[in-house]
Amino acid sequence: MATSPTVRASRDRAVRRGRSASTRFDRRLGQILDHATEVFCLKGYEGASMRDLSRATGMSLAGLYYYFESKERLLFLIQKHTFTTILQQLKARLEKATDPEQRIRVFIQNHLEYFVSNQQGLKVLSHEDESLKNGSGTEIAAIKREYYRICLRLMEDLRIERGLDFNARTAVMSLFGMINWIYTWYNPRVDGNAEALAEQMGNIVLNGIVHGGKPRSRKTEERSAQRN
Repeated sequence: MATSPTVRASRDRAVRRGRSASTRFDRRLGQILDHATEVFCLKGYEGASMRDLSRATGMSLAGLYYYFESKERLLFLIQKHTFTTILQQLKARLEKATDPEQRIRVFIQNHLEYFVSNQQGLKVLSHEDESLKNGSGTEIAAIKREYYRICLRLMEDLRIERGLDFNARTAVMSLFGMINWIYTWYNPRVDGNAEALAEQMGNIVLNGIVHGGKPRSRKTEERSAQRN
């Protein structure tokens, strides 16, 4: 039986209302997480109380407990939102790049563009890395492992494509050491915007890898093949 125009119109209005409500909820949640990030950045996770978070977010203390249960839940949501957003943006960008060196540059720029605009968030993630317990910490750790493995694969692709001899894990961890601490020193008036900073860091990392990672000898290739 065909659906009448009246029924279809009513259904469409309901869908639009649902989308609008969802958008308002997401926007409000984003605002709450931004304010919570500011509090954690200023006072630290241990030093922040639910009352501090209530004042900063503009929610009643009872309302905050009702929707979020604890400050750990807020920290979890901050970390999940941050890592999920970065990961989704990275995957979309990597689909448009094929050259191994360019893909590493994409990784660096994607990371810096987000955190140059969210330095408080980067500070909270760096300082409160082990504050989440039980299942919450496990879920965030899984997302972070995926992020690490993408970077490791990018380094391995460059190593293989250029025939270089360097430890991909060491390269990845060295890169993270550079890009995860920018909140302690970054000054846009001196260091430029995220794109300029990404280019400079990319040059430092890649020049070190390409010029320092000498072409692999036949013996090295044979040992690598035997291990695999």
